Amino acid sequence: MTADALNDLKLTRPRQAIVERILNARAGEHFSADQLWEQLRKKHKDVSKATVYRTLHLLAQKKVIEEHDFGREEKYYERMVERPHHDHLICVHCGRIIEFENAEIEQIQEKIAKQQGFTLSYHSHKLFGACSRCPQKKKLSPA
Repeated sequence: MTADALNDLKLTRPRQAIVERILNARAGEHFSADQLWEQLRKKHKDVSKATVYRTLHLLAQKKVIEEHDFGREEKYYERMVERPHHDHLICVHCGRIIEFENAEIEQIQEKIAKQQGFTLSYHSHKLFGACSRCPQKKKLSPA
């Protein structure tokens, strides 16, 4: 994480615990605010659920984490710092999230944007379907 990203963020002890937990997250880890709060409150009794939600919102604005809507009831987050860009495959049956990188997709997106006179700032690519582990995949109709 760059120091600039947190310059104007007052790092109270609870916020520091939140930031440290996020920075120590393993690559590809996606978590909800409630999951993060459950993990933190075991060690840090002074971390409130409201502080977790507010801090996640601020960190998402500063591009330290990315907020995702994976078609569930709650938002999920993942750290962006020290991570290459990637996209997601989301299983609509078990909720499994598979990250992938594909240079060809990136080139096509850039080509389309250029053709349309559009300057890309960022994107989030999510594909929904059935993963190879789900027996329910046979019930899906083709897209």
